[in-house]
Amino acid sequence: MIISSLLASIVPILFYLFVLWKMDKNEPEPIKFVILNFLWGAIGAVLFSLAGSFILVEQLANVVTTDSSLSLFQSVLVAPFVEEFMKGSFLLITVMSKKFDNITDGLVYGGAIGLGFGMTENFFYFVTYSETFQQWIFIVTIRTLFSALMHCIATASFGAFLGSAKFTNSYKKYLLPVIGFFLAFLIHFSWNFGVSFNSTYYSSFGLMIVFFITFYFIFNKSIKNEEEIIENELLFESETGLFPYEFISIVKGADNLEDIEIDNNVKISFVKAATKLAFRKNQARHSIGSKRDFYLSEVEKYRNRISELSDSFNF
Repeated sequence: MIISSLLASIVPILFYLFVLWKMDKNEPEPIKFVILNFLWGAIGAVLFSLAGSFILVEQLANVVTTDSSLSLFQSVLVAPFVEEFMKGSFLLITVMSKKFDNITDGLVYGGAIGLGFGMTENFFYFVTYSETFQQWIFIVTIRTLFSALMHCIATASFGAFLGSAKFTNSYKKYLLPVIGFFLAFLIHFSWNFGVSFNSTYYSSFGLMIVFFITFYFIFNKSIKNEEEIIENELLFESETGLFPYEFISIVKGADNLEDIEIDNNVKISFVKAATKLAFRKNQARHSIGSKRDFYLSEVEKYRNRISELSDSFNF
C-alpha cells in the first residue's frame, strides 16, 4: 500500500498546485520559484516542524500530567503554531525577492508551501493509520479534500498579508505580518480542534468549506485589483503614445489577443512587458529609497522594451 499511498499523496496535490499557479493569470510566477517554495513545505518545513514540536511537547510534559491531555495540546496548539511558523518562515525569505510583487503572489507562494507540507503529511497518515482498505480510502478522501487544502489556505493567508505589507510604508508594515500569522494559526487551530472531538467533527468540514470559499473570493478579488492597477497605470502610457488605448484591454485579458493583427510572439511579449510595466510603476509609487530606484529603473526598461516591439504594431 506504500506505492498507492505515495501516488495518492502526490498526484492530487500536484493538480492543486497547477490550478493555484494558473489562477494567477495576469502575471504567473516563475514555476521554478513556485516549486522551490513547494519543496520547502514538503521537506524543510516538515523536518523543522517535527523537531520543534518534539521540543515543545517535551516542555509541556513537565506541566501536563496525562497522556490524553498532552496529546490534545500537541494537536490543537503545538502543531498549528509550530507548523505555521516553519511553513511561513520561508515566506519571509520569498517576500524579499523581486519576484514577489503583491497579495496574489503571497497567496500563490504561501499556498504552494502549504500544499507541499500537506502532501508529505498526507503520505505519513496514509501509511500509518490505514489498517484496512476502507480506512485507507476514508483517510485519503478526507485528507486530500480537507487537510491538505487547510495547509494551503492557512499559509496562503499569511502570504497574502506579507504581500500587502511589502509595499506599505506605515506602521502596518510590521502589524500586517503578525495579523497574517495569527490568522494562519487560527485556521489551522480551528481544523485540528474541530476534528479532535466527536461533537464538532462534522461541523469542522463545514468550517473548512467556508474557509475555501473565502480563499477563492479573496484570490479573485486580488486578481481584479491587479487588473485595476494594470488599467490605471497603463492609461498614462497610452496617452503619451507608447501604445493605443485599446491595447490595455489586451493586457487585461490575453484571450483578446486575436483581435489585433500582430505576430503572436510579439503580442505575448507585449502583454508581458506591459504587465510588468504597470506593476513596477505601482510598486515604485509605494516604495522608498533603493527599492524605489530599482523599480523606477525597471519602469524605463519595460518602456524601452515596448518601444522596441512597437515597430511590429500595425497602428
